[in-house]
Amino acid sequence: MIWSQNYDPFGSLPISFILAAVPVVVMLVGLGVLHMRAHIAAGCGLLAALIISIFIFGMPAEKAALAAGYGAAYGLMPIGWIVLNIIFLHRLTVENGSSVVLQNSIASVSDDRRIQLLLIAFSFGAFFEGAAGFGTPVAVTAALLIGLGFSPLAASGLSLIANTAPVAYGALGTPVIALSAVTGLDLLELSGMIGRQLPFFSLLVPFWLIWAFAGWRGMMEIWPAILVCGVSFAVPQFLVSNFHGPWLVDIVAAICSMLALVLFLQVWRPRKIWTSTALHGRAKEEDEARKAAGITADSAIDTSKTYSSSAVLRAWMPWAVLTIFVFLWGIPAVKALLDGVHLVKIPFEGLHNMVQKVPPIVAAPVIEPAVFNLNYLSMTGTGILLAALVAGFAMGFSPAGLVKVYFQTIWRVRFSLLTIAIMLALGYLTRYSGLDATMGLAFAHTGVFYPLFGTLLGWLGVALTGSDTASNVLFGGLQRITAEQLNLNPVLMASANSSGGVMGKMIDAQSIVVASTATGWKNGEGPILRYVFVHSIVLATLVGLLVTLQAYVPPFTSLVPDVVLNAPPAQ
Repeated sequence: MIWSQNYDPFGSLPISFILAAVPVVVMLVGLGVLHMRAHIAAGCGLLAALIISIFIFGMPAEKAALAAGYGAAYGLMPIGWIVLNIIFLHRLTVENGSSVVLQNSIASVSDDRRIQLLLIAFSFGAFFEGAAGFGTPVAVTAALLIGLGFSPLAASGLSLIANTAPVAYGALGTPVIALSAVTGLDLLELSGMIGRQLPFFSLLVPFWLIWAFAGWRGMMEIWPAILVCGVSFAVPQFLVSNFHGPWLVDIVAAICSMLALVLFLQVWRPRKIWTSTALHGRAKEEDEARKAAGITADSAIDTSKTYSSSAVLRAWMPWAVLTIFVFLWGIPAVKALLDGVHLVKIPFEGLHNMVQKVPPIVAAPVIEPAVFNLNYLSMTGTGILLAALVAGFAMGFSPAGLVKVYFQTIWRVRFSLLTIAIMLALGYLTRYSGLDATMGLAFAHTGVFYPLFGTLLGWLGVALTGSDTASNVLFGGLQRITAEQLNLNPVLMASANSSGGVMGKMIDAQSIVVASTATGWKNGEGPILRYVFVHSIVLATLVGLLVTLQAYVPPFTSLVPDVVLNAPPAQ
């Protein structure tokens, strides 16, 4: 029997909103306040979601259990699959010793840790976001930063802050493509509108990143390099998104940013070299993080030691191979080809086509599918695994050596995989039970302030689901419907969902677990969440204020397209 979601079981939206938010609050309080281990905090949140979904919102118990199982499966494949294999590749480079050479070669570009952050966390991470998304950039950049000697808190938190502005165009534009599909709005108009919002933050985030790391004075000492890094990313981001489309935005912008920064450093150097790898003003938290991760002293790269060009090339080889494989696996035609070879569709019987979204979340009732696609050949994690195997053999590992390191990696990330599975179970349960939609409706009742709160709705969606794509699918239709009811531009508000969502990426549980795992920091999720939470809220609010200006205040209103399609959201 089909179950229709009930978004306001008490007939009082504020009360329903508070109850719908309880599972997320339970998880966040467990992580950030009670210092629970991540999988325990997530388990408490999942238990709260089951109780509220079944006994308050009326979801049948069987469907609630199946929704949680569906989310757990997605958490392991493909998210956990990416994490496992990227850590496997990193461990191979550590075992081989090439990570030390790589660290030295990066340091040779600049000994200054602030410059290294711009190059790795922002520009290099943006490339991986554009090519793959789904946690890949945070895993890569956090692992590289910890290898360079950054503290676990710095490597994790700063990688999360940096991985914001590129997220809307991640995985070859997947979030924008999904947003167009669910809203019925023109793909290129949405791409262009987002491209007239995020470049402001592509310019701001590098400054924010270095300020968070080194403080105001430390930031101002290298402002020319930060400006070059941000402008060389923001300008291509605007041009490609507005005049080409969403597919190659991040890749082109990231390459331009890396090249511009490296070339600029040929003619400019900071007067004072910043060598500390700790976060400015956070000595106590840094010491605790290092002890928890088993790091007893601040690592230092011996830049006086030189390596041959061939040694440096060999050290970069695993990451070059990874880049090639990730890029190939991100191409839709390659994905389609691999899916054609082997794709297993597993319907979750009892949940598949048995839950119905209803107005006002959608224009007309929509049946929710629940089919798990076991497309293990086309999963990004499979491309990463193949890259690791190719690189491993090239580094001289035997088959037995590769198997040994792989099983060591599985043991190393076992709790992280469990945490990801539980957190995705919580996310999918809130989706199928309608708890997330209840929270969204509360945001939609903010009237003239909706441009701000609609943007924060996108932020909430990513914080809940861990994906800008999922947030756009979840709330894209609601954004269009609400915008039309309030005489706002639907393209503007649909785009705001995606642009606001990128700032939720740094606090979503999935990304935090990936960062903690990549840095080898067991039980580091709580401290990481506490560190990035304020950054996330403030930046999301700034996006909301920009959207408000674009909605009401000239000349910002001129950035919004005049022509809006009137087709209904796709069902």
